[in-house]
Amino acid sequence: MTHPIIKICGLSTPDTVQTAVDAGADMIGFVFFPKSPRNVSIGQAKELSDAAGGAVQVVALTVNMNDRDLATLVSSLKPDILQLHGTESVERCHEVRERFKLPIMKAFGISGPGDLDRVQPYAQVVDRFLFDAKPPQGSSLPGGNGVPFDWRLLKDLDLGVPYMLSGGLTIDNVSEALATSGAPGVDVSSGVEREKGIKDAELIKTFVQRARDTLS
Repeated sequence: MTHPIIKICGLSTPDTVQTAVDAGADMIGFVFFPKSPRNVSIGQAKELSDAAGGAVQVVALTVNMNDRDLATLVSSLKPDILQLHGTESVERCHEVRERFKLPIMKAFGISGPGDLDRVQPYAQVVDRFLFDAKPPQGSSLPGGNGVPFDWRLLKDLDLGVPYMLSGGLTIDNVSEALATSGAPGVDVSSGVEREKGIKDAELIKTFVQRARDTLS
């Protein structure tokens, strides 16, 4: 069977980046959203990305970022993928993809079947979807809230482009999440933290191993 694609998001220190690389993660994500406890500067992200040495794909997570700031981010960091985690329209996703010539991963908050109805129009203009749980009421963060949604909603989903499952994943439920959803990839952030915004190396290693073991 094909191994799931594994992304460790919200990294902010050299040791946890190295841990993700050594553990066998496929992607590492850096957050560029000031309200997030995982927010990093472009300079920080570049140092961390350089330390990874091209061993993994680098994903830049942005939220409704304007072209000027995206241009600075892309030229400095040179990410492999842009993750759009805001309210970006189909037209905006297409515009960003064409302007910056990078693959686009579009995130959507999911709480029920109706939330998947609005996804299909994006399939022509993005390269990958990320399905996260809808933020809890009152949260100022579009993701990284540590809550799951009903994984059964993704069973047998075919949108014509690959997708990843996110939201509330931990070392204790990632195997169940993969088995239940049939997702070809997983993205974890808060689920491998010892405190908000601070990743734990052992949790990263265990998460990657359990995700790999599920479909091996």
